[in-house]
Amino acid sequence: MKSHAIHDLMQQGLHEHVFPGAVLLVGNGDTRLFFEAYGKANLFSDEPMTRDDVFDVASLTKPLATTLAVARLVDQARISLDQPVGKWLPALAGSDKATITARQLLCHQSGFPAHHLFYMTLKSLPPLKRKAAVLDLLKHTPLACRPGKTTLYSDLGFMLLCRLVEAVAGCPMHEFLKAEIYDPMGLTDLFFVDLTRDYRPRRPYAATELCPVRNRLLVGEVHDDNAWYAGGVDGHAGLFGTAEAVFRLLRCLVADFRGRSSASVFSKRILSDIFNGEGRYSLPLGFDRPSVQKSSAGRYFSGNTVGHLGFTGVSVWLDLEKEVCIILLTNRVHPFRWNTRLGQFRPLIHDRIMEHFEI
Repeated sequence: MKSHAIHDLMQQGLHEHVFPGAVLLVGNGDTRLFFEAYGKANLFSDEPMTRDDVFDVASLTKPLATTLAVARLVDQARISLDQPVGKWLPALAGSDKATITARQLLCHQSGFPAHHLFYMTLKSLPPLKRKAAVLDLLKHTPLACRPGKTTLYSDLGFMLLCRLVEAVAGCPMHEFLKAEIYDPMGLTDLFFVDLTRDYRPRRPYAATELCPVRNRLLVGEVHDDNAWYAGGVDGHAGLFGTAEAVFRLLRCLVADFRGRSSASVFSKRILSDIFNGEGRYSLPLGFDRPSVQKSSAGRYFSGNTVGHLGFTGVSVWLDLEKEVCIILLTNRVHPFRWNTRLGQFRPLIHDRIMEHFEI
């Protein structure tokens, strides 16, 4: 069903250049209440956006890929959330990173700073040596604060988690995700583009930026420069997907959490940790919660809500109490990242949706 109220606001977003194109999916339980595409996937080719377009989902990589890879290893009893990561990453021995736990990394309480321009160093190295070099760069990056002291959102913590996953799994993180999680869930439209293999799945992609670092329009290659120079697969960015695939993944997680799945991929225990946190870390693992004031989720999501935003213009909010999810994928950085209008638009569209469906 196409709601005129929701449709008109999305059209207004196009008219006011909030984004060149977007896909909006609203789900209630397993039902898609609204699923529409708007605008252009690529302004230069004039390619229209479709519901099948694949987006670089940027930091949605954290909850929808890296966190789930760690969770799967926990369920397999191959790692523990509360043991030092130095147990599995001996290269960290002697550093202040060795005693950080996976839980602290997932909760953004590792003490790592938010970001670092690692690509400035990586670009001078041979491509096949770059990913391995990241661990050494992480080891020698000064912490911003003592682990466990405060919450500081950090890409670097999730880059370390990627290396933890790969050390324990014995394979690249994207291969582990595909074999252990995405394939069993029947998800073919969530994937990484592994630059070391020069292979990109043939899909329609939403363009991102005219990149000032790579001097070209980015289509089907990760927007984040640290992830790109590390080979396209990392813990903080690199995941690509469609709105439908994100929706189906969330429904699988909720089904496992509620005990409704006949072939669960995750235990209820680890999903409770992911959605609710545990003990002194009353934070979801990998996910975020709506802020108390001026939340991008708007005014109507319950307190039992998790979600995340991504720099390229993507977001997902999942209300576990109402079993409502809103997935808004846009290419707001196309053609330039300086467009910040989406921040004001998000709560408006979320409120319009919740009011229309009386959720």
